[in-house]
Amino acid sequence: MRLFTALWPSDAALRHLTSAVDRLYRDRLAAATAGLRKFRFSGSERWHLTLCFHGDDADLDDVTERLESRVARLLATDPAPPRLRLAGCGTFRGVLWIGVEPETTEDDRALRALVRAAGGDPHGYRAHLTIARWAAGRAARELLTGLFTGYAGPWWQPRELTVVRSDLRESGPEYRIAHRVGVTRASSG
Repeated sequence: MRLFTALWPSDAALRHLTSAVDRLYRDRLAAATAGLRKFRFSGSERWHLTLCFHGDDADLDDVTERLESRVARLLATDPAPPRLRLAGCGTFRGVLWIGVEPETTEDDRALRALVRAAGGDPHGYRAHLTIARWAAGRAARELLTGLFTGYAGPWWQPRELTVVRSDLRESGPEYRIAHRVGVTRASSG
C-alpha cells in the first residue's frame, strides 16, 4: 500500500479531456507512439493531480490527521480554492501528461497552498495529470505533445483533497479514496 494526497478535476473537465483524447487525437496517435512499447492511455477515472506522495510506510491516521489540521489552518485565512483548467502537454520518461493552469497569480498561490497543506513542497511543483504511459522506447516528444497543442479545458475549482490508497495489482495500481477533506468553507467539516 502506498498513500498520496490528490485532487480530482471536475466531471466537466474530465469529460472534455476524454472527448479530446477520443475524438481529436487518436487518429494521429499511431505516428506519435511508433517505437514505444506498451503505450496505453489510463482510464479517466484515474486522472488526478498528485499533491504529495506519502510513501509506502506512511500511516493513514497520521496522514489524515496532519491533512485535516493543515486544511483547517488554511481555511481559517479564508482562501478561495484555485480556479484551474487542464491545458498544455508534456512528457516525463514513460509518461504523457496534461498540464494544469491556474487562471490568475492568486489561483497559483492557492494551488501551492493546497500542495503545502497536503505535505508537499510547493517550490518547483509542476501540476499535471498523467494520461498515458509506456514501458520502453524513446518518445517522439514533439509528436506526442503536438497532439495536444492548443488544448485547454473548462475552468473548475476543487472542492476537496483526497488521501488515496494505491495497492499494486497485476493489472497495475488500484486507487481507493481513504479520506476526504473539504477545501471550501461549505465542504469542510
